Amino acid sequence: MKEPVRILSDLHLGHAASTIRDAEELRPLIAGAGTVVFNGDTWQELASAFRPKSERLLADLKDLCAELGAEPVFLSGNHDPGWPGAGWLEIAGGKVVVTHGDAVLWSGSPWSREAFSRGAEVRRLWEEHRGAEDDAGERLRLAREVARTLKAASVPKGRSLFRRVIDAISPPRRAWEILAIWFRHGSVSAEFARRYFPQAELIVVGHFHWPGIWRGDGPVVINTGAFVNPHPAWWVEWHDGWLRCGRVVAGPPRQLGEVTGVWRFSPD
Repeated sequence: MKEPVRILSDLHLGHAASTIRDAEELRPLIAGAGTVVFNGDTWQELASAFRPKSERLLADLKDLCAELGAEPVFLSGNHDPGWPGAGWLEIAGGKVVVTHGDAVLWSGSPWSREAFSRGAEVRRLWEEHRGAEDDAGERLRLAREVARTLKAASVPKGRSLFRRVIDAISPPRRAWEILAIWFRHGSVSAEFARRYFPQAELIVVGHFHWPGIWRGDGPVVINTGAFVNPHPAWWVEWHDGWLRCGRVVAGPPRQLGEVTGVWRFSPD
């Protein structure tokens, strides 16, 4: 990959709650990058109500990358499981792993209404993918099947903060699951890295829409948040042996904001 390698996630292009209305808004975040890794949930592959607009914005995004000379790399997420490839990316000789984050949890999105009603189907998938317990490739393949199984039957009715809050607390169990995983996602992401990528010292995920840096006994976890109302987004960049992350300034226009973390990695 050509450096600098910039990482963004959870654009959710075309979704009613996405804060991106035009791919042109992303120009300052892509400009100057040699490669841009879109770490899952870039577009709405599974949501038929959003898909036509999402396809148009995705095409515009690819055109923008081409214009700016940045190679786009698309990793699969639970909203766009159809991307080819392994579903993760290793940097610095495997010391840094980038993956969307839905594979961190056994049901991908335990806060979804579909997870409440289709738990038996998810358990059946685990029975069919027994290798997922120990093999990263099989685990990511299983995550894609779980995403398709838990395809939402309906979509949110609006993008306002009020509508998002009402959606999050209905049913009440959903609010509880969201809060529970927000508090746990750093630790479970680190455990996922220890299990499947034991050489990793840092893992970059999205999915949970809660940006930040988590440091524990295991690998450092960076979550890049989301371009979804009301959540903020972060950026990550790899260049010349240095990994940096920081906030995305909402704008307009969007900009690479202040750096919040810096790490030095030398491949063995």
